[in-house]
Amino acid sequence: MSDLPPSLIHPEELPSSNPEDDGEDNNNQIDQDDIEEIIEEEDDGDFPMDGEDEDDEFAGQEGGMIMEEMEGAEEGEGLEEEEDMGPVVDNSSMQATLHRDGSSVFEVALHPLHPSPPLAVSGGEDDLAFLFDTTTGKEVVRLSGHTDSVVAVSFSSDGELVATGGMDGRVRIWRRVGKTDWNTWEFLTSLQGPDEVTCMAWHPKGPVLAAGANDSTVWMWQLPSGNTMQVFAGHTDAITAITFTPDGKRLLTSSSDASMILWDPRSSSPVQNFKPTDDRFSLEDGITSIAVHPNSQLAAVGGGAGGLRVVNLATGRVVSALQGHEKGDSVEAVVFLEIAGNGVVVSAGTDGKACVWDVTTSRLRATLKHDQAITSLRLHPAPLAHLITTASVDATLKTWDVRNGALLAHHTGNRGIINGCDVGRGKEGRAVVVSAGDDGASLIWEI
Repeated sequence: MSDLPPSLIHPEELPSSNPEDDGEDNNNQIDQDDIEEIIEEEDDGDFPMDGEDEDDEFAGQEGGMIMEEMEGAEEGEGLEEEEDMGPVVDNSSMQATLHRDGSSVFEVALHPLHPSPPLAVSGGEDDLAFLFDTTTGKEVVRLSGHTDSVVAVSFSSDGELVATGGMDGRVRIWRRVGKTDWNTWEFLTSLQGPDEVTCMAWHPKGPVLAAGANDSTVWMWQLPSGNTMQVFAGHTDAITAITFTPDGKRLLTSSSDASMILWDPRSSSPVQNFKPTDDRFSLEDGITSIAVHPNSQLAAVGGGAGGLRVVNLATGRVVSALQGHEKGDSVEAVVFLEIAGNGVVVSAGTDGKACVWDVTTSRLRATLKHDQAITSLRLHPAPLAHLITTASVDATLKTWDVRNGALLAHHTGNRGIINGCDVGRGKEGRAVVVSAGDDGASLIWEI
C-alpha cells in the first residue's frame, strides 16, 4: 500500500477487502469515473455571527424571544393529558403520511443539497422507506426490498446516493438517474454482512458507507461497486453509534459494551481503544451517542446512565468528565459546535434536558428543557450553525439558539413520540425541520 499524503483520505484510495465481489469494479479502488462529483466540505466553524448576538456569556434561561408567533398556541398548548393526545395544534407547513397506518417512522434525513424538489427520506416499521418532496409531502420513490423495519436512512455527501438499513441485516442503495432532475432514482445494490443494522454513516468526501450491526461488527463498503472494504471487529456488544471524523481520516464507533474505538479506514486494527476498564473514561450502562468536533481532534461521548466524556482522539486522554443529566437517564444525542471561537458541546437525555457545555472550562452554560425525554438532537448547517433542534417523547420539537439559550420555535403537530428528526436549509435561507413520528407521519416546518 502506498503512503498517503498528509491531506484528507480520499475514498478511492481505500482498499477493498473483497476483490472477488461480483460487482463490476473489482480492482480494489474506486475509479475516478465512478465519482462524478465529490462536494468539498464547507468551513462552517468560522462563519461570522451577527454582532448583537455574539455575547460570549449565555443567558442561561429557558425561553427568550420567539422568532415567530405560533398561531393559536402558547408554548405547550394543545397537548392534552388524555391517552389519545386530545386536540393537537399543528403548526407544520406540510405533512408526509406515506408509511402504513399505525407503523412508526424511525428515522428521517433531508437531502444535503436541497435540490428541486427538496427531498427527504424516511424509514419505518412497515419495512419501507420513502423519498418524498418536503414541499408537498408526496412520494417521489418508494424504497422497498426490506423484510423487517427500516431503522437507518441516509444520503451520501453529494446527494447522488441514498442508503437504507434494516433490522433484516440488509443495506440497500439507490442512485439518482440522470442529471436533469431529482425525481428519478433506481435501485443499485443490496449490501450484505450485518446481522441487524443499528446505525450508518457515509464518508464525508465520497461514496463509502459504514454500518454498525447488532452482532458487534462494523462493515464498510465501496460504492457503486458494492465491494466490502473492511469488517471491523473489536467490540463485544451491539454497535450504538458510528461516525467518520469531519476530515475523513478516521472512523469512530461505540458499543453497548461501553467501549469506543477509533479506526483508520485502511486498517482493521484500532488506532485508539477507549475501554470501560479506564476509570476516568468508564460510562455506566454502555455508550449511547458520540459526536466529533469539527477539527476532528475531540469527541464527545454520551453514556446510558447520564454521564458525558470529552476525549482527545489523538492522545487518547479524557479531557473532561461531565454529569449534568439525571443519574440513570441516558444521553441520547450529542453535538459539537463553535460559538465565537469557543468549543461547545450539547448533550440531550431521557431526563428531558439538553445541556450546553463549555468545552474549555467544563462549565454548564445553559439547560434547555422538554416535558419528557429527548430522543434526537440536530445541529443546523451554516449559516445557521448556532441553532439546534431537539425532538422529544412529548410529541414536539424545539429549535434553540445555543448562543443565548433562547427558544426560537416550538414545532407541534405529531400525535405521538418523535423518534428522530433532521434539519437543513430551505428556500431563501430558511431553516427546515422534519420529524420522524411514532404516529407514522413526517411533518415539515420552515422557520
